Amino acid sequence: MDAFTAGILHRIRTTESDLTRARETGDDFLAEVEQAELDDLRRLAAEHGVEVGALSA
Repeated sequence: MDAFTAGILHRIRTTESDLTRARETGDDFLAEVEQAELDDLRRLAAEHGVEVGALSA
């Protein structure tokens, strides 16, 4: 796995965790921010052929 792939997968996992935490604490604004970040990361990964489906909960 190259550095780009490892980095994007790490960022996706971290953002998914942050999104879950924001939802659990009821922070709707932060959840929206994290969801937008996650959407951007997934788009970026797809544009570069990085499979992320197995990571998503």
